[in-house]
Amino acid sequence: MTSHRTLAPPHRLLNKVPEVTLYFWVVKVLCTTVGESAADFLNVNLDFGLTGVSLLTGALLVAALIVQFTAKRYVPAKYWLTVALVSVFGTLVTDNLTDSAGVPLETSTLVFAVLLAATFATWYASEKTLSIHSIVTRRREAFYWLAILFTFALGTATGDLMAEVLGLGYLVTGGIVAALIAVLAIGWRAGLHPVLAFWFIYVLTRPLGASIGDYLSQSPGQGGLGLGTTVTSLIFVVGILAVVTYLSLTKTDVTPGDAPAEAETARGGLWQTVVVVALVLVAAGIGYTVRKSALQDDTPAPVAQPGAPAGQPNAPAGRAAGPLGDLSEFRTITQDTLGKLDAGDQSGATSRVDDLETGWDNAEARLKPKDDTAWSTIDGKIDTVLRQLRATSPNPATEKPALTALLASLG
Repeated sequence: MTSHRTLAPPHRLLNKVPEVTLYFWVVKVLCTTVGESAADFLNVNLDFGLTGVSLLTGALLVAALIVQFTAKRYVPAKYWLTVALVSVFGTLVTDNLTDSAGVPLETSTLVFAVLLAATFATWYASEKTLSIHSIVTRRREAFYWLAILFTFALGTATGDLMAEVLGLGYLVTGGIVAALIAVLAIGWRAGLHPVLAFWFIYVLTRPLGASIGDYLSQSPGQGGLGLGTTVTSLIFVVGILAVVTYLSLTKTDVTPGDAPAEAETARGGLWQTVVVVALVLVAAGIGYTVRKSALQDDTPAPVAQPGAPAGQPNAPAGRAAGPLGDLSEFRTITQDTLGKLDAGDQSGATSRVDDLETGWDNAEARLKPKDDTAWSTIDGKIDTVLRQLRATSPNPATEKPALTALLASLG
């Protein structure tokens, strides 16, 4: 005789992820911005280094996932803490590949896109649904968090590729991403498969959050509001705490136990996915090619002086030619920063070095193609300067040599 217990699905849980409401997207964007700011703070201000921050964040993420997996139901504080840590760790995965391993952002973007697609394919083959309304088994929960990790890594690589390599800047990138999200949201309302729309928007909210944070923290001279990374991070942390507290008290984002999965209420997911992905790939390929061509056209070819060996650039009068061309803008900022330190103005020097970071990032698309090795060398010295000046207890005895070394590299 078969018992009722035998017929019940094994290890079935309450749905452990929130309902997708406006609050969901608000907290998601806030977590994205805080995640990036926290990584920068630990790496630069506290001088943990990229490896140290990655190990620390990885350990914290493992602990948070254990807590999340052992929970019996959706708990806002546990869930969103895990999302915030995944945001930091996913960002660091891309940063490690780019900064430590030297992997181009184009490669990172393609690799993480393939990994995310493989995760979804395996998830669907195993569970026959990608619905977030049906995260009711350990296996589905594992697929869910793996997909979340790859969305953050892919979003980081895509956003950095647009903002830095293609030279669009984070504000323009944020505008483009916001427009894409709006199109997808309208499509969602018009009949686009909800699972497809959800995951596309989830990836795009990462570069959107980074753009918002960058705009708030950048100096007015760089087109931002000049709040700084610390104040910006505090604003977003307070926002997260406020919304999560509200959700914990009202339970407005708890998925009803009888909520139907999207796969059960919508059709056409496969052909829509093929069409949307094809459109995205074509548009991205055309946009990338056009933008790279425009950047190359804007970069004048070096002209050899009469009698100079072939391939040697023509240097301006009184200035030695470098592989990256004229870097006087960055040398001026570096000299200003050093001058403020000599005058005992630590806060002024720390503020001035923000212009160096922003200007260098904005010039990456123009400078890096000229000489990747030379760019990476100076980029490393700038990172050292940033760590020294933004340290919790900055020391002029170490700050000044770092600035002097950077000046020498700038030529």
